Parts: sequence; C-alpha cells; structure tokens
Amino acid sequence: MKIEIFDPAMCCDTGVCGPNVDPELTRVATAIYMLQQQGISIVRYNLTSEPQAYVDQKEVTQLLEEKGTDSLPIVIVNDKVEKIGEYPTNEELAKWTGLDISLFTKKEKSLGKEIKLL
Repeated sequence: MKIEIFDPAMCCDTGVCGPNVDPELTRVATAIYMLQQQGISIVRYNLTSEPQAYVDQKEVTQLLEEKGTDSLPIVIVNDKVEKIGEYPTNEELAKWTGLDISLFTKKEKSLGKEIKLL
C-alpha cells in the first residue's frame, strides 16, 4: 500500500502555517500522521520544495500539462491516480487502506463524545 499526495505550491510542507490556516489542510495533515502511525506508506510532496517528484511521476506531469495547477492536489494510490483537484476524504483514506473509519475519530476524554479529527 502506497499513497502519494502531490500538493499545490505551499509555503511549508503541510500548508498548516501562517495566520489563516485552512482547516482542510489540518485535517489532511492529521489523517496522514494517523496513517503513518498505522504503518501505511503515505507521502506528501510540495510543488515549491519538491518539484522533481512531480517531474518523476509521469501521470502528475501529464495532468499538469493538460489541466495546469488546478489539477492539484493529485492523489495516487498504488501507482493509480485516484483523485484530482481535491484532498481525499477520511472515508476514502479508510477505504483505500482497509482501515476502519473509526481510526479517524477520537474520543474527547472530558465529555466522552466522539469528534471528527480536523
């Protein structure tokens, strides 16, 4: 199992920086961390700092030539393009990895409620 996420150009590796943090980027960064903790091979490339990865992946190069940077993010699972222009949902990540969706929720200890990870 290998998941690769090709991000648009961002100021840092996760995009979770600066005064106006996008909650979607926070959710993706958290999901990636959770999957890595489960032993899933998941990597994220930033166009700003790792342009060679985009050149080396022929499907990404082709999509960028055809659709430009609007095609980013691009998600490749086991060498197959699975998603273009959007980050994967927690449900999609669970489906692709075979992990239970509950991995992406956590118990809030003080109230005993389940909350979705950002």
